[in-house]
Amino acid sequence: MKAREWGVLLVLSGAIFLEGIDIAMLNIALPAIRTDLGLSTGALQWVVSAYVLGYGGFMLLGGRAADILGRRRVFLAALVVFLLFSGLGGLAEHGATLIAARFVTGLAAAFMTPAGLSIITTGFEEGPKRDRALMVYGAIGAGGFTLGMVIGGLLTALDWRWVFFMPVGLSLVLLVAAALLIPKAARPERDGRRFDLLGGLTITAAVVLLVLGVERASHVGLEWTAGTVAASLVLFGLFWAVERRHPAPLVRLGVLRSAPLLRANLIGMLFMAGFFGFQFLVVLYLQELRGWSTIEASLAMLVLGIDVVLAPTLTPKLVRRFGNAPVLLAGLGFAALSYALFLSAGPDASYLELLPSLVSTGLAFTLAYGPLTIIATNGIDESEQGLAGGLLYTSFQFGAAIGLAGVAAVNVAATASGEPEALLDGYRAAMLVPLAAAVTAVAIGAFNLRRKATALQPELAGV
Repeated sequence: MKAREWGVLLVLSGAIFLEGIDIAMLNIALPAIRTDLGLSTGALQWVVSAYVLGYGGFMLLGGRAADILGRRRVFLAALVVFLLFSGLGGLAEHGATLIAARFVTGLAAAFMTPAGLSIITTGFEEGPKRDRALMVYGAIGAGGFTLGMVIGGLLTALDWRWVFFMPVGLSLVLLVAAALLIPKAARPERDGRRFDLLGGLTITAAVVLLVLGVERASHVGLEWTAGTVAASLVLFGLFWAVERRHPAPLVRLGVLRSAPLLRANLIGMLFMAGFFGFQFLVVLYLQELRGWSTIEASLAMLVLGIDVVLAPTLTPKLVRRFGNAPVLLAGLGFAALSYALFLSAGPDASYLELLPSLVSTGLAFTLAYGPLTIIATNGIDESEQGLAGGLLYTSFQFGAAIGLAGVAAVNVAATASGEPEALLDGYRAAMLVPLAAAVTAVAIGAFNLRRKATALQPELAGV
């Protein structure tokens, strides 16, 4: 790749890194935020839920907006909004202000992330060059998820507001670099047909309600959850009917007939469900049961960041030799191994006893994230690359919501008291949720492997 191409790639990878650390840092700063702002448990939950709703709910609309309005234009505008509302979150003195800021920040990420990914998938020709770019992009993005807790713990030890101010500084650097390096492109041609506004409204409302129903399931009654999910399914049905009849649909339904894309999205959902559930339980185990400080817990998770080094160096070589499907399957296997190993953690387990589980999680991200991104975007027409990115990251976010809701519900149900033995039993019972997600993903990945000759793109060459 030329120097300018590397510059564009690093800017866009920096944006996905920014999105990853923003989510992870907030999770570890929540106790400090609760203490400082005096938030109830319900209000604190909405600090997380607001971002999830903005991000997961508007991702498909954001991806299609990039295809229609111009990817560079949407990326830069979303990055500006992300910068401003991250700063507002850091300045918040009331819970309502923080919740509103997190919703808009998530909405901005919903437009920024698929736009950035589609700039890569359309700016780098399909084949070895694009695959190498996506490997680097995936490695840096995965590093945001895994290193975010470490960085967040260190910043929270200073002041939780730095968890919001640090992304402001990084966003500003990325904004200047993106404006200088990302080449301008002609605005996509319109054929005169009206924009699919009804499709955009129905799919956004459907995804928002579905994510809300899943994410709030452990905090509200069954009737409320069932009603929310049912309303979401009705809106999905309406969206399907609208798209079949619209002359310029927001989502061309034919793209959903791509078997590799559908399997990649399902695996992505399960992978993120397992990881976010695992991450949540590990933090509770270290801080609530073991009494570790925020900094100690963050440093313990530092080993997860091995993917930052290994993903751009080791994974391309493995993919070049074995292909996408086997490497992805190996990554999913390491995820299942990690969660199974953590089940044996006792109330006095040493860090060395916990280390194999944490290393396996880092290896899972090393091997899975890049190949998964490639499979989800290869073979999709250039005019729909933003949509493909939106589908993948919607799956990621929905998976995260499912994983967190699942482990929270099981943990609460399995913990009868606050005694250490009861806490440990609750963590072990809840860890079965990530384990089940990972095992299911392994099964789907194995199916991919068996059918790779016809269902998956060819193996990489010259990555």
